[in-house]
Amino acid sequence: MNDIHLGVLISALVILILLSAFFSSSETALISLNRYRLRHLAKRGHGGAVRAQKLLEKPDRLLGLILLGNNFVNILASSIATVIGLRLFGDSGLAIATGVMTFALLIFGEVAPKTAAAVSPERFAWPAAYIYNLVMKPILPLIQLINLLANGLLHLMGFNTKTKQAQGLSAAELQTIVRESSHHLPEQHQELLLSVLNLEQGQVEDIMIPRADIIGIDISVPWEEVLEQIKHLSYSRVPVYKGSVENTIGVITVRRLFGPLMDGSLTLSRLKRLLREPYYVPEGTALTTQLLNFQKEKRRSALVVDEYGDVQGLVTLEDILEEIVGDFTTSPVTDNDEINAEADGSYLLKGTMPIREINRELAIELPTQEASTLNGLIIEQLETLPTVGAEVDLGDILITVESVRNRAVDIARLTITHEPASDH
Repeated sequence: MNDIHLGVLISALVILILLSAFFSSSETALISLNRYRLRHLAKRGHGGAVRAQKLLEKPDRLLGLILLGNNFVNILASSIATVIGLRLFGDSGLAIATGVMTFALLIFGEVAPKTAAAVSPERFAWPAAYIYNLVMKPILPLIQLINLLANGLLHLMGFNTKTKQAQGLSAAELQTIVRESSHHLPEQHQELLLSVLNLEQGQVEDIMIPRADIIGIDISVPWEEVLEQIKHLSYSRVPVYKGSVENTIGVITVRRLFGPLMDGSLTLSRLKRLLREPYYVPEGTALTTQLLNFQKEKRRSALVVDEYGDVQGLVTLEDILEEIVGDFTTSPVTDNDEINAEADGSYLLKGTMPIREINRELAIELPTQEASTLNGLIIEQLETLPTVGAEVDLGDILITVESVRNRAVDIARLTITHEPASDH
């Protein structure tokens, strides 16, 4: 090497430092790639993504190739730098070459290229994947030998190199990804995805219509009264029962009654023939599970029963969908029958109103762990039956009982003492 021209040695040293930068940046870029975006691009036929995915399927081989190349060029560069230092500065050139190469490799061969690759991994990964796929095959035996020795050492130390870490994400991790993708997703789409992920945290009793508020057709009364009930129905599907919703005999699609009702041919026996068998679900059923059950059973509503089989309420497909996309109406809060905005900024709410609906309508966060309705929340907080004037202080929210009916809250006033959050 002493016979080689000094200019050639310096040129070779610069090339080796650039190669070191290539190996360092490509390693960081390939490891930093978003695996889910990588799969998406590979499925769409993106050449760079396909090659990168192929390499990452066997990370031990990829790392073996990168580290083999990086260490080779770094050691060779140090050797050439030593020769150059000895030629230029004599014996003191050894120390000078060591210092200069440490600085050069650290800045130009490691920190700068790795930082650039971490900021823009795809820009570095695609061309690197092309080069590595070309180089991999001819030197594969050497890489396999290196990996065999390295894996043997890891095995002796108690590491199982054959076990692959699961790539799945939990619901909480998915929520974090969605929230951090706000610059890629429209706000409305982001809220929709978060609502879907939050759906598994709710249960049917959180959104059901309480038993006392279920509207149906009671056929135990005279037929003329039954006809009046039908004429004043405001729902598309209602239960039909005898005396009490506990004695439900079926569910009717109201539009099927329009024809017979108009031509006067509707009779009790014909009404019964149009009934569909009632569909019951246990309280505690997760909303995600119930949504799938509705699809499987081809149903749109279900009666919710407790552990003793007593009817507790009614849940509909629309109720679950509203948990995802919001209300299907453009009416403001003040038009909601159960929420009335007051001039002082407070709201009058019915005690039977589900807490999840209140949270959604008013953009607040009342606790839902121990109770599903406003009445249940007030009783749970008071630890006694409610009385007019009783107050529940939840920090930024004050709830005052305005009226009581049948030992339950009929109307309550909710006052927000801070601005409700506008985002999730």
